[in-house]
Amino acid sequence: MRDSIQSAKRIVIKVGTSTLVYPNGNINLGAINQLAFVLTDLRNQGKEVILVSSGAIGVGLNKLKLNSRPQTIPEQQAVAAVGQAALMDIYNQRFMTYGQQVGQVLLTRDVVVFPESRQNVTNTFNSLLKLSVIPIVNENDTVAIDELDHLTKFGDNDLLSAIVTEVTTADLLIMLSDIDGFYTANPVKDPSATLHSQISEISDEIMAQAGGSGTKFGTGGMRSKLNAAKRILANHKQMVLANGHDPLIICGILKGHDIGTWFNANN
Repeated sequence: MRDSIQSAKRIVIKVGTSTLVYPNGNINLGAINQLAFVLTDLRNQGKEVILVSSGAIGVGLNKLKLNSRPQTIPEQQAVAAVGQAALMDIYNQRFMTYGQQVGQVLLTRDVVVFPESRQNVTNTFNSLLKLSVIPIVNENDTVAIDELDHLTKFGDNDLLSAIVTEVTTADLLIMLSDIDGFYTANPVKDPSATLHSQISEISDEIMAQAGGSGTKFGTGGMRSKLNAAKRILANHKQMVLANGHDPLIICGILKGHDIGTWFNANN
């Protein structure tokens, strides 16, 4: 049993585009509804919850009936603007079904670079959590070029979720992806690949086991998840990487079950 996970009070949950958007590009309303249900129940238990949500471009592509991700930054930002509004409409609707208020927080890299901005963001998160609001976080894709295809600081929402965990001093980051955890090799291509149950250090050997980029709708691959985990471990926090196909998996993770890969340097 993962006892330290069971005692986590402030939790950051990151969902990837693969959880929110079907492979055919349509919005996965069932997964979003389940996510709203689970996170509201965590709030009802007295836990503080922050949701880092990808999906703005994926949802934007769906709304604009585009089959592929645009190539230019202005076009990508336009798609993100449409998708972010649509995604928040869906989140608001589903969370309010369960009586849970949410709030939107859009971040750029100045949250890390400039101490005053960092403190302001920390204060905003603390105020929202004090009001029992679930903050829904994304990078401000419509103005930031550190995201999208010009990767510098954040790179993607995997690293952003680790930064949010850091600035909010959260106890745990749960990262939901389209894979059951971190494997010794790509399990799709290598049937002998085995799942890491726990990782305490992101070594060169571990990094070498990571694959490449993500889907056409998202930006993150396994290396970006390891980079996020590296930041989590450096800050003496813990992270679980698991499959987000069914958001109810969050309940099992928080009960300490052996689900996904647990990144924890303290055990």
